[in-house]
Amino acid sequence: MKIAVFWPNWIGDAVMATPAVRALSERFPRAPILHVLKPYIGGVLEGAPWGREMVLFDPRGPRNQRFWSVVSRLRREHVELALLFPNSFRSALVAWLGNCRRRIGYSRYGRSCLLTDRFEPVRDERGRLIASPVLDAYNRLVQHLGCTPSHRMELFTTPHDEATADNVWRQADLARGDAVVCLNPGGAFGTAKHWPTEYFARLARDIVDGLGCKVLILCGPSERKTAQTIVSRSGSLSVHSLADCKPSLGLTKACVRRCDLLITTDSGPRHFAAAFNRPVITLFGPTHMAWTETYYAKAVHIQKQVECGPCQQRVCPLDHRCMKLLTPAEVYGAAAAMLGQYGRQVRDSRRRAAG
Repeated sequence: MKIAVFWPNWIGDAVMATPAVRALSERFPRAPILHVLKPYIGGVLEGAPWGREMVLFDPRGPRNQRFWSVVSRLRREHVELALLFPNSFRSALVAWLGNCRRRIGYSRYGRSCLLTDRFEPVRDERGRLIASPVLDAYNRLVQHLGCTPSHRMELFTTPHDEATADNVWRQADLARGDAVVCLNPGGAFGTAKHWPTEYFARLARDIVDGLGCKVLILCGPSERKTAQTIVSRSGSLSVHSLADCKPSLGLTKACVRRCDLLITTDSGPRHFAAAFNRPVITLFGPTHMAWTETYYAKAVHIQKQVECGPCQQRVCPLDHRCMKLLTPAEVYGAAAAMLGQYGRQVRDSRRRAAG
C-alpha cells in the first residue's frame, strides 16, 4: 500500500500533525509514504525518519510543483490512501484527480463529494465551529485507520542544522554553560500577533541583568530588521540574533533544541519547543488558545482578556491592546519561574545528549 499525506499549510499546524504521522508510520511500517506539502513546510520534516519522499505542491511555483504536475505524480504512484490534513477544496481535488483510491478528511468547503471517508468538525448546536485542538482533529483521522496516536509532537535536526547552530553558539559566545533564552518575535499570520519590539528589547535586557542568561533573537528572512532592532535597543552585549545568518527552519529548530527557554508569539516555532521538550512561554493576543492546545506540560500561555478579543484578525483594527497590555515585567516573572522550575532539568538533558 502506498500512502499520500497532505500536510497542513502552516508551520505550527505541521508540527501538530507529527503525532498523527508518526502513528501512521508505526501502523503501516512497510507502506511508502509520499509527503505532499508546500515547499516551506519541507524544513519541518527534514531529518524525520518518516519524511524522506516529498512531493512539493505550490500552485504558483515551478512547473513541476503546480497543480497538474502533482496530480500526474499521484496517478503514476497509484496511491491507495490519501490523508488530508488541510481542509481546503484544492487538496481534496488533487487527491481525487490523482486517483487516490481512499481519501480521508474533514467535510468542509464543499468538498464532501471528493472524500471517501468524511469527518465532521466539532460544531455547536447552531452548526458553528467550536474552537478545539487541531492536534486532536489530526489524531482523529488516523485513529480511523486503527492508529493509536499520542499528543507528543516530534521534530528532528540534520547534521548541517547542528553545525550551523554550533557556529552561532561560538560566534555569540553562548557555549560557556550559561543559560540561553531564545526570543521569537515573528509570526506569518499577521501583525496582530506581534508583541511590540520595544517590549522584546526591554525583556531581553531584564533577562540578562536579572537572570544572568544570554539571549538569542530568532528570525526568518522578513524579520531580520526586527531582530537587529531588538538587539540594538536592549543595549546589552549578551543579546544576540540570527539576523546575520542565512535563515532556515533547520537552524531555528537546532537553536530551540539547545536553548533553556523559548519565549514566543503565537507562531509556528512555538511548537518547536514542545517537540524538543524545551520550556516555552507563548504570548497570545488575537487568537483562541483552544485551537493550538497541545497538552504540553512545560508550557505557559499568557493572554489578556479584552472586550474585543480574541478576534482572530490578522491586523488589529483598533489599538492592539491585547498585546500591549502584556507587559515585559509580567513575561519576565513567568520566565524566572520557568527557568527556576526547569532550568537544571534542561541543562542535564543537554549534557546527556552531548555526551
